[in-house]
Amino acid sequence: MILFSNSFIDLIIVGMAVTFFASCLGALPIFFAKNISIKVRDILIGISAGVMLGAVCFSLLNPAISLAENKYHNKLLTAGLVSIFVIIGSVGLSFLNKIIPHEHFLKGKEGIESKSLKRIWLFILAITIHNFPEGLAVGVGLGSGEINIALPIIIGIALQDIPEGLVVALSLKAYGFSNKYAINATLIAGIAESIGALLGCIATGFSHSLLPGGLALAGGAMLYVICGEMIPELHRSGNEAKATAGFIFGFVLMMFLDVGLS
Repeated sequence: MILFSNSFIDLIIVGMAVTFFASCLGALPIFFAKNISIKVRDILIGISAGVMLGAVCFSLLNPAISLAENKYHNKLLTAGLVSIFVIIGSVGLSFLNKIIPHEHFLKGKEGIESKSLKRIWLFILAITIHNFPEGLAVGVGLGSGEINIALPIIIGIALQDIPEGLVVALSLKAYGFSNKYAINATLIAGIAESIGALLGCIATGFSHSLLPGGLALAGGAMLYVICGEMIPELHRSGNEAKATAGFIFGFVLMMFLDVGLS
């Protein structure tokens, strides 16, 4: 068990701050831009999805496999353990997606029907479900106490949060919401991501034996977001080629960061 020393508390603060401010930074251009074209939106979403997939492959699952193999010295046990936690992460987020009322910009309403929630809150809940796994990944990485694991995750998630925050804020404006609502929604989503970072950091901080499972769990949750939410949206508006190019760029960027910083 890791004692909650000043240095560990500093790590928690860093993780929460990075996830929060990266999301907020992406929303700032709404004060200068009135709208975003569908093509640019799809390219930005593609870049974000590519970075997320790169983070899953290189920054989450790869170290999870290495850490589990070093601990158990058994490839089959390692493969089984990591696979189970990936499935738990994806199934868990799928369950939340079905029971929490929310609304996507393109897919529309999902989850349990709620007549009491205003539409802005349905959008915020959708963004929150989307962002929480990203914060969890950052927190688990920081909780490892290993800079070669944590740094690529922090940089990658921060990079994809910026275009994602811009898309969210401008999409809300396109739906008729004011700058105030768009900024507040982005702030709330940033807070949700910071809470994910806090929980991930504390969980792995208690015991390094939780680290492989935590990394795989975060990876599974992010895989669900990529495959279940982001990729389908890239194929709805006729910009598949440009969105795919953005996706590949984001993936390669994350791979470059992970290899270069590890």
